Amino acid sequence: SEKRESAVDGHAGIMCEMMKFACLNGQCVPGRWRCDGEPECPDGSDESEETCSKQTCPPEKFDCGGSANKCVSLSWRCDGQKDCENGADEEDCASDAKACPSGEFMCANRKCLATVHLCDGDDDCGDGSDELKCSAPLTCGPNHLRCNSSECVPLMWSCDGDPDCSDSSDEGPERCGGDGVFIRRANCTTGEFRCANGECIRLSWKCDGDPDCKDKSDEQDCPLLTCRPDEFQCGDGFCIHGTKQCNKVHDCPDHSDESGCVNATKCEGPLKFLCKNGECIESSKVCDSIKDCKDRSDEPKKECGLNECMINNGGCSHICMDRPIGFECQCPAGYQLLDKKTCGDIDECENPDACSQICINYKGDFKCECYDGYEMDPVTKTCKAEGKSPYLLFTTRHEVRRIDLVKKDHSQVVSTQKNAVALDLDVANNRVFWCDRFHRKIYSAFIHEASDPSQQVLLVDSPLQTPVGLALDWLQHNLYWTDSGDKSISVASVDGTKRHVLISIDLSEPRALALDPHHGFMYWSDWGTRAKIEKAGMNGVDRQVLVANNIEWPNGITLDVANKRLYWVDSKLHLIASVDLNGAHRRTHISSAQTLGHPYALAVFEDRIFWTDRDKAAVFMANRLTGRDIHALAENLNDPHDIVVFHQLRQPQGCCNLGGMTNGGCEYLCLKAPQITEHSPKYTCACPDGQDLGPDMRSCVPDAVPNLTTAPSGSPETLTPLDMLKSVSSQESKAMGSHSTATSLVVSTTPPGDSSVSQHCEEILSAYLFMSLLFLVFGLVCAGFYLVWRNWRQNSTKSMNFDNPVYRKTTGEGEEDEIHIGRTDGMGHHTHHHPFPQGVSMDELG
Repeated sequence: SEKRESAVDGHAGIMCEMMKFACLNGQCVPGRWRCDGEPECPDGSDESEETCSKQTCPPEKFDCGGSANKCVSLSWRCDGQKDCENGADEEDCASDAKACPSGEFMCANRKCLATVHLCDGDDDCGDGSDELKCSAPLTCGPNHLRCNSSECVPLMWSCDGDPDCSDSSDEGPERCGGDGVFIRRANCTTGEFRCANGECIRLSWKCDGDPDCKDKSDEQDCPLLTCRPDEFQCGDGFCIHGTKQCNKVHDCPDHSDESGCVNATKCEGPLKFLCKNGECIESSKVCDSIKDCKDRSDEPKKECGLNECMINNGGCSHICMDRPIGFECQCPAGYQLLDKKTCGDIDECENPDACSQICINYKGDFKCECYDGYEMDPVTKTCKAEGKSPYLLFTTRHEVRRIDLVKKDHSQVVSTQKNAVALDLDVANNRVFWCDRFHRKIYSAFIHEASDPSQQVLLVDSPLQTPVGLALDWLQHNLYWTDSGDKSISVASVDGTKRHVLISIDLSEPRALALDPHHGFMYWSDWGTRAKIEKAGMNGVDRQVLVANNIEWPNGITLDVANKRLYWVDSKLHLIASVDLNGAHRRTHISSAQTLGHPYALAVFEDRIFWTDRDKAAVFMANRLTGRDIHALAENLNDPHDIVVFHQLRQPQGCCNLGGMTNGGCEYLCLKAPQITEHSPKYTCACPDGQDLGPDMRSCVPDAVPNLTTAPSGSPETLTPLDMLKSVSSQESKAMGSHSTATSLVVSTTPPGDSSVSQHCEEILSAYLFMSLLFLVFGLVCAGFYLVWRNWRQNSTKSMNFDNPVYRKTTGEGEEDEIHIGRTDGMGHHTHHHPFPQGVSMDELG
């Protein structure tokens, strides 16, 4: 029997389990549903004024007051969003709540801006107010140079092979002499197209109607794409047959053949009537004594005027609606027809958009709830994070910037970077990590000190080639990154002193990286020849492909850990999509070339998606459930790249089970292992490149080289003859077939005085050598037979001489115009097929 007692604040005389609320009609509902703005009791008593007027808000909550008497998180007070139904949480906010901190400039649109962005030639405010009242001409600091396009860039960046001015004047001949400095460009492969700005894209993307180069040079000097009169032209210029438009199949790569289609043949709903011959008429014309259907099916004499619902409710389980002809069974809200007459409960939770986070289905209805650390917003009915307001950090090539999601202003965090691309955070320690693709290095700093170059710590400096993705394991404090230059994924301790290459095979263009330290998995995107998104353990094991279809250019990925989904942006297909962490239940959230120009990276938090767009030079936000409510958070940016969310819930803390030992007892790196089953290891050890784990699987030893000359000192065991025979066999190629060497290897491993073992080893070795000699003799005999047979075959080959109009046979003598029919080895036109591509040497493949 279950323990039962009076429900707290429930109705007298009604018994419910602990932590449940007693409705007036005797039903019990969870106590957390009391006064949440949605009636769960059939009689509404859980939301009655009498019940909710007793509610008092705890100190960490804000009392909305009024008749609703709701409590919301105190951190939501004056955050720019009305969370109380009466808006009380946004009333009486300080008049300077939107004021900018000291040292920042307030734009005319009330955005806050770091003073370093004033009068720099860029419209950082978005309304141009940061470029007003500027002294002309623009002067730069003593350690900066002024570009011809008016920007100021550090003097050390001039003549370094990487243009930083928008007009490339920092690398021009007037400053660097001669013809200017040779601009560094990526080494594009034969299957790639080099953009005018040096970028590399797939060769198949050139002249496809969709610009992929940032400078759009891949769509210049292209032939005009036209389709035949009987064809449909897709939005990207592709042509398909006209019959494929609006056939409910996506035939165009951009799906434009199915957009704007209207099915005009539908004849559904209470206002329409479908005649038996297929005609569709207004339902008001049925049983009006006028023939509207050509087959008179709208005027049946026996059915007009008959109410079938009067007899046993028409057989309907719930609602019977009489029609001029026949009847229709219907269901109340929360139910659906299982057949034509019986209603059953709808599982609203099957709809992924039903709730922000947790969906609970019950008979006739459903309920939304939130995970720990989140709270249901009584107005929007979405889950909002408790605690401090989240903010964004993003890279803009030369900077790392911050966007305050309450004030919607952005400020500078890290300055004077050459080409900052990838970014991640350590929320608990308030640190930021980033990599500079130009310098090929990874840095770190405390966020509040990151603007000071002297406080920026160099973590990893060599030998990186093209670091493009970065992610932090905040539980075991390891840093992971992708390198598209050497096609690898690596890991290092958070201080950069210990490094290890995890994956270096079957990678083409690895890009973004995301970690789930609680479950021990890492995820990455690869936009190479076969674009895909992959998953593996954070120690490099259990590698598997999650997404490989309908994917072209997966630039950025991110994890929604709370809802167990992986999101990505595709810069070629112009979409934002997601799958669960096993690669199933794929959804497309936004798909539009107009909305998504060249999306590069994204982040997900609460019910919002944030992403950067290099083509639009902006940061955007949208609702992740609906894909709507799209608006820009920052515009007129200088080539935005990576983006992350700063909030404690983004990196939930947990316990690292390291067996009570420092670093898990590992001599070098301790890496989280994937939690595949309950018996999976919690972690594994890793060693520097060039070393292997020792017998204890924790210490590191040099790469093992078989050595049979001496036995391990102090070892009580002796190699068995079979083990020694295997060792000799594995080393046969290195021993160059020397009998004496092989014998010395075996004898030296045998302890002195053990003559029986030594004699037995010699017997086995003799037998082994005898068998090898026997196989050799047999091979020579077979080769001799083959040569004799081939000689006989050539001599007996017959030819035919054609001497129009007659022919004659010959067995050897011929003339110059003979045509030989038969198998010969000397025919000059014989073609040899090679297993490697033409023009590729064995050295290159090796």
